[in-house]
Formats: sequence, structure tokens, C-alpha cells
Amino acid sequence: MARLENKVALISGGARGMGAAHAREIVAEGGRVVIGDVLDEEGKALTAEIGDCARYVHLDVTSEEDWAEAVALAIAEFGRLNVLVNNAGICTMGSIEEFTLADWNRIININLTGQFLGIRAATAALVQSAPSSIINISSTQGIEGIPGLHGYTASKFAVRGLTRCIAIELAGRGVRANTICPGTIATPMNEGLDVSGFNPMNRKADPREVAKLVVFLASDESPFISGTDILIDGAELAGHGPLAAL
Repeated sequence: MARLENKVALISGGARGMGAAHAREIVAEGGRVVIGDVLDEEGKALTAEIGDCARYVHLDVTSEEDWAEAVALAIAEFGRLNVLVNNAGICTMGSIEEFTLADWNRIININLTGQFLGIRAATAALVQSAPSSIINISSTQGIEGIPGLHGYTASKFAVRGLTRCIAIELAGRGVRANTICPGTIATPMNEGLDVSGFNPMNRKADPREVAKLVVFLASDESPFISGTDILIDGAELAGHGPLAAL
């Protein structure tokens, strides 16, 4: 039996990169998916590629109305919603002197408030279709800081805290919540980034490697895993390498 049979997932930022990999893997494992994004042409093309088990909806994660429509579409088309993947996010850089309030507000609104709005919009449907799973995408920068990534790091740290609150609050209603913290993934956002020496494996992860973890957390194979962070980073945060003398 397929691991996600009878599961319906809503993925934000699902048109390309990690989100697209999640959508493909969920359907490959027997699930159905609503792909939400602001990249309409890419999202529609991906939906056509996947076929009847996928639908596309325009989803600006900072819009309450868009979230409500995305949840309603999942229920109207597939009859339920029991997996929410909060994947949408952006990354901006700048020194603390140059990082403007507009820069800060934009990244917090998309990376953090967008996840909050998604959870709030989906909770009733997730409870009704329980057992359900919320999967929030954070980052290794949600665990450690990097100079210049002020807004990104702050938003990704905050996602981990939000996830814990939700996991506790919804545990008694059949909904789990976990955070995935990827390292550097081979996505359009990281194109051209030199990662030599960045992690002990000296490579970027394929998005499909993260998608397989999404499937595990979305499935009934992880019923007692909730309120936690799962690193998928090629040992980037495991510690320091050997001393030069060794």
C-alpha cells in the first residue's frame, strides 16, 4: 500500500525547488496535493506534469484570503486536508546598518507570519481529517546565526518556536507539528552558491532528499513524533572538524 494513500497535502511555495519535490514525492507515494504559490505559470506547469492528483492555487502566504481559498480548494477537490507543508520562504542579506525596516518586515511576513496564517487557516480541516501533520520548513539558520542573514535567521528561529506551541496545543486533537531544518539544498535560491567545505559531505542536498523526510512526517509512520526539529544538513551542525595536527 502507498505510504500516503488517502492523504491530502497543501504545500506553500510549491511551484519549484523543494516545494515541487515535495509535491512530486507525495503523489508518488499515493497522496494528493494542492500546490500553492505566487509563481502561477510554474505552478500550473507542475500541476499539469503531476496530473489528476494535483491542483494549483495562487497563494500569497501573507494573504488570509488566499490561505482560506487554498484550504477550501483542497476540501472541494479532494474531500479533506490532513497535511500542511509550510514551505514558502525568501532569503535576503545585508549588514545590520543597511538592512532596512522594509527588508525586515517583508521577510518576517513571508517566512514567519505566512506560516502562522497557514496553520490558522488549516487547523479546522486538519482536525476534522485527523490524524494530520503540519510540517514547517525552517533551516540550519534557525539553529545558528550567520552574519548578514538577520531577518532570515530570526524568522527561521521563530518558526521552531511556533511549531512547538502548535504541537502542544493540537496534540489532543490528532494533529502533529514538526520542523524540518535543511542545510544547503540545490534549489534556484541557492544556484551558484559555493558550498565547498560548508558541510562535511561537501555538497548540496538534492531536494528529493528533503521530500522523503516530508513523506515520512506526513505519513502514519511517525505517529509519536511531534514538536521537534529534524536536521537534514550533511552533518553541517554536528560540530567542528579535526584539529590540523590530527
